[in-house]
Amino acid sequence: MTIIDSPHEFNVEDLYVDLRGPIGSALFLKCEGFNFAGSVKLKAAAQMVEAAEEEGVLGAESVLVESSSGNLGIALALIAASRGLRFRCVTDPRCNPASLRLMRSLGAEVEVISTPDTNGGFLESRIRHVRELCASSDDYVWLNQYANPSNWRAHYRRTAPAIASAFPGLEVLFVGAGTTGTLMGCARYFKEHRKPVTIVAVDAVGSVTFGGIPERRLVPGLGTSRRPELLDEAYIDDVVFVPETDTIATCHALAARGFLFGGSTGTVVSGAVRWLGEKYPGAEPVAVAISPDLGERYLDSIYADSWLEEHFGALPARS
Repeated sequence: MTIIDSPHEFNVEDLYVDLRGPIGSALFLKCEGFNFAGSVKLKAAAQMVEAAEEEGVLGAESVLVESSSGNLGIALALIAASRGLRFRCVTDPRCNPASLRLMRSLGAEVEVISTPDTNGGFLESRIRHVRELCASSDDYVWLNQYANPSNWRAHYRRTAPAIASAFPGLEVLFVGAGTTGTLMGCARYFKEHRKPVTIVAVDAVGSVTFGGIPERRLVPGLGTSRRPELLDEAYIDDVVFVPETDTIATCHALAARGFLFGGSTGTVVSGAVRWLGEKYPGAEPVAVAISPDLGERYLDSIYADSWLEEHFGALPARS
């Protein structure tokens, strides 16, 4: 029996999907979407808020503010509601409608910034607005997920040890790169504990995180239009770039087998399958990929025929 009095206390840590059956690849998928926030971002959100409380940054009149494409915003909205705090999320038009509704249902104030950056993204515009809010009042507390070390520490302390315990013979770990909090926390853990694990970052084509050329990106989650301050490439062994068409096709292939995952999961799985096929042809190393969230909040986008036809001109082949 599990009894909790705060929503962030519940998180399923030991659920993995063996993808040999669903998609024919020797890959175990760590499912991080089974908590009240519905994503891996709950860990980082809780760690950052707790650190801010311990440092005396948060007061009774404080208003949490953060730039988010969706999942961290939902996690912070949940934690703010549980603690009686105000939260203001600054997002952009690519945020899923379901994510917007979830944040507002939890009491968050949500602003959608529609002015794109010079590189076609929205991140710089969102961060600029957050800075303006903080300059307008001392009540605003920006947790800054892109530079806050508590972001990666959450995964150094929880996610990576859980994977190491479940797979003591782990050879390859695939982690999606967004703010790079999950990536850097896991990479630091395995490198600093001298475990012989190959760390492969998975990024979206069009992201500038690893020096790529900025391009249009429509699936929220992975990828950035601005290099995250948390990133330290010395801890990473390889990087895979995945086009959004492959992300969507992989999501639909998994859904055809009953597994409805989010866009970031489609990106990570697609990149992992391709990398394993190139690096380990005919072999089955012990490999794990991290699934950040489930697919319900993507029903209006990557699982909607009208959205696919509007943005990509064709539907993925159904299995």
